[in-house]
Amino acid sequence: MRTILYVPLDERPCNFDFPADLAADTDFRLVRPELEAMGRKKSPADVERLWAWLFERAAEADGAIVSLDTLVYGGIVPSRLHWLSPEQCRERLDRLRKLKQINPKLRLYAFNLIMRCPSYSSGDEEPDYYEAWGKDIFRRGVLRHRAELGLADEKELAELKRLDTGIPDVVWQDYIERRDVNLQVNRWAVELVKEQIVDFMIVPQDDSAPFGLTAVDQQRVREHIRSLSLQLKVYMYPGADEVGCTLLARMINGFMGVRPLIYPHFSSVQGPFVTPLYEDRVLYETLKCHIMACGALMASSVSEADLILCVNSPGEQMIEAGEQALPNPNRGYTVLRNLVELTEMAHEVVHRWKKPCLVADVAYANGSDLELLALLRQKGLLFRLAAYAGWNTNGNTLGTCLAQGLIYYLYGDTQGHRDFLALRLVEDAGYCASVRQQVTQSCLPSMGHTYFSVDGERGAVADLVKRELQRFAWEQIDDEGHRVVIDDCRMPWSRMFEVGLRVRVERR
Repeated sequence: MRTILYVPLDERPCNFDFPADLAADTDFRLVRPELEAMGRKKSPADVERLWAWLFERAAEADGAIVSLDTLVYGGIVPSRLHWLSPEQCRERLDRLRKLKQINPKLRLYAFNLIMRCPSYSSGDEEPDYYEAWGKDIFRRGVLRHRAELGLADEKELAELKRLDTGIPDVVWQDYIERRDVNLQVNRWAVELVKEQIVDFMIVPQDDSAPFGLTAVDQQRVREHIRSLSLQLKVYMYPGADEVGCTLLARMINGFMGVRPLIYPHFSSVQGPFVTPLYEDRVLYETLKCHIMACGALMASSVSEADLILCVNSPGEQMIEAGEQALPNPNRGYTVLRNLVELTEMAHEVVHRWKKPCLVADVAYANGSDLELLALLRQKGLLFRLAAYAGWNTNGNTLGTCLAQGLIYYLYGDTQGHRDFLALRLVEDAGYCASVRQQVTQSCLPSMGHTYFSVDGERGAVADLVKRELQRFAWEQIDDEGHRVVIDDCRMPWSRMFEVGLRVRVERR
């Protein structure tokens, strides 16, 4: 059994647990640091402890997948809050050389995010001043970018002038100086690929947009990658919390000596050309990046494909999953896509062509399409799928779904596979698309809590969510042959955005 060391992006289940869940029942042992070393939200991980852990175990490992944001700053949120100098960051980053000195044969994959710039005002995951100035900081970056490209009209230039004088200098300088440090770290990390210290790297774009500070930084890193002729070894595309899963699938495929072919089939003609929420390019371009990053390639037909990816895509503009229950949904969901055809296609893939069928449910942002879930259940397909995902962003869903499907392709219908499949159905459909909104609107006010602040990881809110999710599973997931059991439920950051679950499938 090969050993892979894994340093996650942070301690949340999507980063800490998902890759370990996927590695269960395979020939690979994924070894993680102790959870308490990973920090919590705005409190950074114990970076020195993590480096010591890596050095101690490197000699006996076959591969390592590491988040540079964690090893340099202490995690994804601390990467937006730190006070580290460029020299301090460089010293930490350069420690990767020691890993290869300890074990020259170690296969080292790394990822290092482009620092995001959210379009809304919230200090939940950003500096405290982002609560008041976030939207203006984002907008100023967009308008500056458009002005530099000669695209800004007179109205936009006038708005930019107001923002230039409206945002306090101390706020803007703090934000820009940190971005500059992080951008330099991005460049240094790329250079470690050139030196063959890092064998493969992903530079994910978390919460990206076509214009703005993140887009400018992205272009600078892309130019650096191109100048070093590293386009084949450093990928850059929208994503973040799925990258641990992506690199795990790539490493397993590499060690197994396979490069599967994946054929995508969409629920809508225009879906591939929709730009998803929180991303900067059309869906189809992001999909190609994710397939390659997982160690696979696109197939041109069903017949030549090893796996079939059914993509539930929006018909035109993407909306949030919480809006699907509202009356009179837009025609992009009712007219310009065909869920019945996608479901029938999945049925044919499973029953006639007998190929692994993956379902990437990216019609909505931040949750599954409940109508698709119902159709798949009616056809008896939920527990026949090679993979399913429908959470957060398009990139988060694609990477998770592809990683699970590629591991299924190699190892088949194991208990670990079924449990992870059930986890995705319960979390992405049950929680993200249904229970989260229900509890937030109907229960939190009377309990004295808010969306961003509940009663800890394992309080009354977690108990309520668990009960509602178990009810959802009974009513909308379980079938004649399978029963989903939720063993544990917690609220990792004491808020409603994410949930931590342990789920298993029992055969009836």
